[in-house]
Amino acid sequence: MNEKYYYLAINIGSFIIPFIASFYPKANFSRKWKFIIPAILITAFIFIVWDELFTRMGVWGFNERYLTGIFIFNLPLEEILFFICIPYSSIFIYFSLNHLIERDYFFSYHQVISNVLIIILLLIGVYYLKHLYTSVTFILTSLFLAFLNLKVKPEYMGRFYFAYLFVLIPFFIVNGILTGSFIDEPIVWYNNEENLNIRLGTIPVEDAFYGLLLILNSIVIAEMLETKYGRKNEEVN
Repeated sequence: MNEKYYYLAINIGSFIIPFIASFYPKANFSRKWKFIIPAILITAFIFIVWDELFTRMGVWGFNERYLTGIFIFNLPLEEILFFICIPYSSIFIYFSLNHLIERDYFFSYHQVISNVLIIILLLIGVYYLKHLYTSVTFILTSLFLAFLNLKVKPEYMGRFYFAYLFVLIPFFIVNGILTGSFIDEPIVWYNNEENLNIRLGTIPVEDAFYGLLLILNSIVIAEMLETKYGRKNEEVN
């Protein structure tokens, strides 16, 4: 494969199997598209704006060696597709586990997990305010979890945390390749002055919480849409 298609291939590879499996009759994920797709697009817009700003500021950037060369503003097409393909695949994992596993193993612990994350992320984010990737990611994730705890109070947070453990498996593979594992150079590079410079292999530790915020935001919106409009449809029918 021509190396300029590597990032595009990573997106397609992450997306294609969950997409095909979405039509499995006994657990038809495609029936939830009317909730999932708007949730992904709304979240993608937020993260693309964030991505554009950080790219302009030099917090991170992209290696044109592995890109098709199609850019929208300062972002390669592949980066924009990332915010569609990865959330879709991750929500599919969340949906599949909910279908396959009836018990919510983390239900009794989800508030404790959230509270610990809220405190630790907020403290680290405030302490490292000068490191933009660290501070913005950790503070936003902390505030979003606090909002969910205090305002939304979703009962599915235990299931989300459980599913995210499984999401981390492809996460390490995909982000590992993007940050330089298994290839000559990173596809996405990071300015270490803007992060803690702590790596999980080649992956900045901040990516784990950036991914958590990205996926959780999509799931929260999708769950809200399904609760609101799914019930209305049931009442009509």
